Amino acid sequence: MSLVVPGPWARPDVPGLLRRHWPLLPLAATVLFLLAPLPAGDATASGKVGPADAASLLLVFVCAVQALRGRVRALTPLGVLVLGTPAVGLAVATMTAGDPYAALPGFVRYLQVFVLVPAAVVLLVRDAAEFRLAAGCFVVLALVQGAVGVVQYATHTGASYQGQDVRAVGTFGPGDVMGMATVVAFGLVVATAVALAPGLPQRVRRIAGGVSLALVLPLVLSFSRGVWIATAGAAVLVMVLAGIRRALKVLLALAAAGVVLVGGLGVGSEMVAERLTSITQVSSAPDQSVTDRYTMWAAAESMWRERPAVGVGLKGFPAHRDGHASLGLSSGSDTAGAGQAYLRQPLLSPHNMYLLILSEQGLIGLIALAGGWMALLVAGLRRLGSPTGMRDCGLIAIGLLVWQLTDFLYADIGGPSTVLTGVIIGLAAWWALPSRGVAGPPRGAAAHRAAASGAGSRGRAPGVAARR
Repeated sequence: MSLVVPGPWARPDVPGLLRRHWPLLPLAATVLFLLAPLPAGDATASGKVGPADAASLLLVFVCAVQALRGRVRALTPLGVLVLGTPAVGLAVATMTAGDPYAALPGFVRYLQVFVLVPAAVVLLVRDAAEFRLAAGCFVVLALVQGAVGVVQYATHTGASYQGQDVRAVGTFGPGDVMGMATVVAFGLVVATAVALAPGLPQRVRRIAGGVSLALVLPLVLSFSRGVWIATAGAAVLVMVLAGIRRALKVLLALAAAGVVLVGGLGVGSEMVAERLTSITQVSSAPDQSVTDRYTMWAAAESMWRERPAVGVGLKGFPAHRDGHASLGLSSGSDTAGAGQAYLRQPLLSPHNMYLLILSEQGLIGLIALAGGWMALLVAGLRRLGSPTGMRDCGLIAIGLLVWQLTDFLYADIGGPSTVLTGVIIGLAAWWALPSRGVAGPPRGAAAHRAAASGAGSRGRAPGVAARR
C-alpha cells in the first residue's frame, strides 16, 4: 500500500483541486488579494475595506451556506467555547464604552478578525490537503511581496529609511511598513516547517528549504526589528519541535545565508547593524520610536487602571491617549517614499496588542481573547506530541501562532494584513481542536478514495491519504 500525501506538497492537479476544494477559494483570495497594491499616497488603510477584507466576508458567507447544507466540520464543545468566547468580551466592551456608537466599528473589526474568520477557517478546512492549500497561499504571497521589496531596495524606490528610499515595503506602501515584513515572515515560517517536517517527499522539503532561505533577504531589508524577533523565535521553536539534528542544519544554513548577504555582499550591512544594535539600546539610549512606544504602553496601563474590568471601550485609546500620556510622546511618525510624499501619521494605538486589549476591553476582554489563544497553543503542542501523519500541519500551525503571539508584544492589529491574523488563528484552531467527525458528503481526498473504491473492479488500487 502506497502513501499519497495530498495537497500542494505533492504535484498539483489545478483543475481537480478547484473542483474538489471550491469552498476554499475565498480563503485563498483572502490571503492572495493582499498582492493588490495600495493606491499611491494612501498612507493608511484604517477604516477602509480592502480586497482581502471583502474576500474574508465572502469566506464567512460561504461558510454559513455550507453550514446550512451540513457540509462543514463538526466542532467539539471546547471548540465552540474557544472560538465563541471572544464575541462575549467584545460585546461587553462595546456596551460599556462611553460612546457605544463610536465603539461599533471596532466591534465589527474585532469580530471579523478574532471570531468570524477563524471560525470559518476551522469549519471549511476539512482535511490536511486543504490545510496545506491554505498554507501554500502564504508562501506564494511572501515570495511575490518579498521580490517586490528586494527590487525596491535595489532601485531605491522603497519607503524612506535614514534619508534613503531603501526600506522594503512591498505593495503595502510606507503607511504600512510592517505589512511586507509580516507576510514574508509568515511565508518563511511555513516554508521552514515544511522543510523540517518528517514524512514529506525529499524534493518538497528541499524546495521549501530553498524558499525559506530566499525569504531571509526581503525580511532583512524590511528593517523591522519586531518582525525579526518574532520570526527568529517562531523558526527556532519549529526547528526544536521538528528535531535537534534538523534544527542545527537549518540554523547553520540560515547563519551562512546571513553572513553571505550582509557580510559578504554588503546588503544593507550598516543599516542592519544599526537596527540590530538598537534592539539592545531600548533602555540605555532609545530612539524616538522606542520612547513613543514606552510612553503609549504607560498610557494604556493608566487607562486600564481607571477601568480595570471593561476598559475605556473599543476604539477608545486615541480619545483617551493625551489624558494619560506623558509629554515625551511625539506627535506622530514620519512616512515617505514608495510613491508617497512626506506625511506624518498620528500614533493611535500602543503598539502592543495585549495592552491595547487591556486598555480598551479590560480584564474581561483580555481573558476572553488571550486566554483562548493560550488554550490553542497548549492544545496544539499536546497534539503535536501524539502520533499523527500530519506533523507538517502541526508545525505550521504552531509556528504561525507563536509568531503572532510574539509579535503582539510590540505590535497590534491595523492595516490590510490584519485579516491574516484571523486566518492564522483559524489554522491554529483547526490543528488544536480536532473534529469528532465531518458532516455532509466527502470532499477532497476522501472523495477520491470513494471513487477509487468504486473503480476497484477495473484494477485500480486506491491510495491512502492522511485524513483528519
